[in-house]
Amino acid sequence: MAKLLIIDDERAIRSTLREILEYENYDVEDIDNGIDGLEMIKKTNFDLVLCDIKMNKMDGMEVLEQAQLIKPDLPFIMISGHGTVETAIEASKKGAFDFISKPPDLNRLLITVRNGLDRGNLVTETKVLKRKVSKTREILGESESISKIKETIERVAPTEARVLITGANGSGKELVARWLHEKSNRADSPLIEVNCAAIPSELIESELFGHEKGSFTSAVKQRIGKFELANGGTLFLDEIGDMSLSAQAKVLRALQEHKISRVGGEKEIEVNVRVLAATNKDLLKEIEDGNFRMDLYHRLNVINIHVPHLTERTDDIPVIAQNFLERICDDYGMPVKRINEGGMAALQALPWTGNVRELHNMIERLIILSDKVITENDVRAFANPGGGTNIGAATSAQIASASSALSSSFDSFNNFQDYKDHAEKEFIKFKLEKNNWNVSKTADEIDIQRSHLYSKIEKFGLKRDAV
Repeated sequence: MAKLLIIDDERAIRSTLREILEYENYDVEDIDNGIDGLEMIKKTNFDLVLCDIKMNKMDGMEVLEQAQLIKPDLPFIMISGHGTVETAIEASKKGAFDFISKPPDLNRLLITVRNGLDRGNLVTETKVLKRKVSKTREILGESESISKIKETIERVAPTEARVLITGANGSGKELVARWLHEKSNRADSPLIEVNCAAIPSELIESELFGHEKGSFTSAVKQRIGKFELANGGTLFLDEIGDMSLSAQAKVLRALQEHKISRVGGEKEIEVNVRVLAATNKDLLKEIEDGNFRMDLYHRLNVINIHVPHLTERTDDIPVIAQNFLERICDDYGMPVKRINEGGMAALQALPWTGNVRELHNMIERLIILSDKVITENDVRAFANPGGGTNIGAATSAQIASASSALSSSFDSFNNFQDYKDHAEKEFIKFKLEKNNWNVSKTADEIDIQRSHLYSKIEKFGLKRDAV
C-alpha cells in the first residue's frame, strides 16, 4: 500500500484529500505546515507528497526545495488555489512531478497521484538495475569505522578531490571507489578500472596512456589508453603500489598538467579525469625503499580512506553474512538458508585472512554443503577443509595449511559446474548414509521432492555400500 503525505494549512482541503485517497486504499498522513512536514519526510518513507504552495511558516516551494535535498527521488505534487502557468513552470523547474489547482478535480487528482507513484517506482527500479549492471553493492555494516567511511564518501564524492584508499586484500577498497564515483558529479560518465598489479611493468604505460602504431614491436595499431577512456569520468588505479617508477612519473605529470602523451606519440592530449587510487601496501615504507615517488603519493593522498580488516569490525559480520546468504541463494534459485546463533558466533571467531572476499566464499561453501540451518559444527567443518583446526585459536601456520589444502582441492576441478556437481554428490551421499538410505526421510530433511532425489541418485551413480 502506497504511503502519501498531505501538507496543507487548510483543514477542509486536508480532510477532503484524505477522504478521497483513503477511499482508494492509500495510506495517508497529513500535516498543517511545511516545517513539520519536512521532519515527517526525514523520518518516514513516503511514496508521494501533495503540498500546498501558499502556507504559513514555510512556503510550499521552499518545502519542495528542501525535500529534494533530503530525498531527491520523492515525487511532489504541488497544489494551489492561485495557480498560474508561471507557478506550474517554476514548480516543475524545482523538481515537482506535477501541479494541480484547487479545488482539485477528482479524476485528475487520482490520475496524477497514480502517475506520480508509477514514476517513483520506475526511478527506484532504474537505480536498482543500474546498480546490478555496475556491480555496485551496498557498503554493509553499522560499526563506527564503516559509518565513518560512509560519511566520508558522502562528503568527498561530490568534490573533485583525489582519494587514496588503503586496506588489506578483500576488505572492500574497490567498493569504496565505486561509491565515490556513484555519488559524484561524474556518475553518468565512465568509471575505468586498472589493476596495476595485473599488468606487466613493460605494458603499464601503454595500458594507461595508449600507444601509436609502430611505437614498439607488437604495436600493430593505435591504442587508446585508460586515461583517455576515462575522460570526463573517473579512473580507479587499483594496487597503485605495484606501478613501475617510469609509469609513476607519467601519472604524476598527467595529474599536474591534465595532459598525456601516447607511447611513441608526440601530441599532447588534454584529459579531464578524477583519479582514485587504492593499495594494500604501506606507501610510506615503499617511498623509503625507493619503490614509490613521494610527490605522487602527496598528489594522490588528498583524502585518505582506510578500510579496516574484517576482524576489526566483527559486529558487522552478521549483517554481511545475511546479505551474502540472500544473494547467493537467489543466484542459485534455492530457499534462503539460516545461520543459527552458534554458527554466527563461529563465523565471528574466524581469523578472516581474506577479509570480506573470504567471508563471501565461506558463505557460498556453507550454502552448498550445509542443511537448511547452518550451525557451529558446519562452520567448523567447512571453514578449514584441511580439518580439525580450533577456530578460536587458529595459528598462521594452520591457516596457511588450510588455505593450501583448499586451493589444492579446487585445482582438481576444471570449472565451476564440476565443483558444484562434486559438492552436491558428496552432500547427498552423506545425508543418505546418515539416514541409513531412507530416501523419503532424506528428501524431507534436505527439502527436495523424493522424485528429484531419486534423479540425483541416478545422475551421480550413488549406491548403498554392501553390508
